[in-house]
Amino acid sequence: MLTNHLDFRLEPRLKELYALHKERSEKVDWSYHEFLPWDQAKDFRRVPWDESQVTLPKGLITAVETALLTEVNLPWFTSHLEQTFKGSLSIVRDFVHTWTAEEDQHSNLLEDYLLITRNVDPKRLHVLHKQTVEMGWSPDFDTPFETMVYTSLQELATMVFYNNVAKNARVHDENLTALLKRLAKDETLHYAFYRDVIKYHLELEPNYCYYLGKVIMNFQMPGAVMPDFEDRMSIIAKEANYGPLEYFDQVLDVIVEYWELEKLRPIAPEAEKARLEILRYHQKMKRIRDRFYKKLHAGE
Repeated sequence: MLTNHLDFRLEPRLKELYALHKERSEKVDWSYHEFLPWDQAKDFRRVPWDESQVTLPKGLITAVETALLTEVNLPWFTSHLEQTFKGSLSIVRDFVHTWTAEEDQHSNLLEDYLLITRNVDPKRLHVLHKQTVEMGWSPDFDTPFETMVYTSLQELATMVFYNNVAKNARVHDENLTALLKRLAKDETLHYAFYRDVIKYHLELEPNYCYYLGKVIMNFQMPGAVMPDFEDRMSIIAKEANYGPLEYFDQVLDVIVEYWELEKLRPIAPEAEKARLEILRYHQKMKRIRDRFYKKLHAGE
């Protein structure tokens, strides 16, 4: 079985990917202050926070707050990527630095929005912020290829999350819709890079399928370390347009098709076994999705 490292033969193609990313990101360069409703801002010392000031529904606030608490762990994410790709392709390390710089504004934008609009208790938010960062983040894999698989799924899931929540936000606050869509654009570009790195490796060597299964079938968002994560995701699924069904339709199904796992033919028996396990897992999730929709329509 081949090693779980990125293939140096692909470096020229990855350099092209990185150049394309830089070109695209420069066209949509932005500053988070452009997306905030500064005219709503008030001094908390002069006008203390009160629950009566909240204007958004609970599910929407939970979604934005959860996104914020995920984004504040950027130092941990960067540290993991930096350590994982140490000694690997230099172009990947360059991309991680660019990724960090582009992600850096996300938590600032979300936190400032919630504070300016007074949709959260600032003291409570500070405690949650601190608790989440103190928990850190460390996945149960630390190899280059598996990390790339994870970031592909994670960036796509985050993009879908922001876009779906933005749709729900439209009837409540156009400012929130605009800022969520802006964050989704960053995630789209990041996803495209990670996704295509994996695609190139699978095209070059289908035996890389061996390393896909562990990540795909055990995927968890990095925000799982925050307090009450399961309760948060339950609320978001019911009230903010992102749950297991959306994950299957807009993330898992998309990535399985894009990487063309049904068409790949690994030579190594272990790799072929892993590929088939992923496809069986995908079909299992599809049956669960279909049964849910069938019950839903039967109850209409």
